[in-house]
Order: sequence, then structure tokens, then C-alpha cells
Amino acid sequence: MRVRDWQDILADVTESDADPDGWRAIAGDRQDGLGEDLFFGHPDEGVYALKTYTKNPTELRGVGGRVARRIDDDLDPLFPRRDRDDAGRFGVQSPPEDEADAETMAKRLEEAVKVHAEAPTEPDDFFTDVMDALDSPAFGPMEYEFDGRPDRLDDLKEEFGHADELLSKDLDQLVEEDGVGRGFQ
Repeated sequence: MRVRDWQDILADVTESDADPDGWRAIAGDRQDGLGEDLFFGHPDEGVYALKTYTKNPTELRGVGGRVARRIDDDLDPLFPRRDRDDAGRFGVQSPPEDEADAETMAKRLEEAVKVHAEAPTEPDDFFTDVMDALDSPAFGPMEYEFDGRPDRLDDLKEEFGHADELLSKDLDQLVEEDGVGRGFQ
């Protein structure tokens, strides 16, 4: 595994040709240290691990890497699924390329909202249609604990123990170089 900047990992996710609604994620506080752990997974793209922390209220820093080439039968239960879990949702968004693209996106979004306002639909259907209207490159179910760690996050950390150690070491070095410690800079 090659450790890279967290934004490079998100670029890999947004630039992939994978089915956008096939992504799944799980995140929570880091077990040892400042910041958060995040795993993204897609059956065709594999699993990415990220470790991030907030340097200050306007700057997020972190590292990440691809830890698996695909989600196999052993990894599948470690990620939330819409059909079996009461998970939240996440979406990764790329900005519109230009004003014309932004206007087209806004019109698609308006139409999606109108359709769901006029007909009884499920929340999952509304979320999917909104993500499609915004041309989101990655979205899906997410298990997240704002002030803790989902159990499956610990299972993923254990599954990818060596990668977790490398990422933790690099993130801890970033925190130390930034002089953040336990508070904002």
C-alpha cells in the first residue's frame, strides 16, 4: 500500500468509472489519537482507508491508501448495506465544471425534488435521485458515529492492521509537524 494525501484518495473515488451508488462507507473517531478513521468500499474498486484530522476550523488534513482491490465475501459484512442495515447516507460531490453545468445540475435537482413532492416515494429513492441529479460520483449507505466508533470500524482496522499502522504513523507525523496536539492551530 502506498500512503498518499487524503484528497488524492477522494480524487481516485470521484474519477473512478464505478457505479456511483455502489459505494459504502464507515467512519468514526480514531481509536488512538486525534482525528477520524474512514473506509470507503466498492465491489469493483476495492477498499480505501483514510485518516484525517481538523488542523483548524477551515483545514482538514490526512492520509490514505487503497487497502484492497475488491470487496470479497469476508469484507462484505463489514460494510453497511441499504438492504440489511439502518445506516445513514453519504455522498461525494465534484463541483460543476462551469456555469452551464451548474445550471443544468440545478434544473435536474429541481425536477427530482418536484417528482418526489408530487408522488409518495421512499427516502432512499429521494436520496438516490438527488445524488443522480447532482451527478455525484460516489454515494451510498454509511455507518458513522459522531462521538465514537462503530464496531465494524474496529473490525476493518483489524482486517487491515498493517495498513492502519502505516496510516496512523503518517497521520501522527502530520499532527506533530503541524504542532496541533489536542487543539486547533
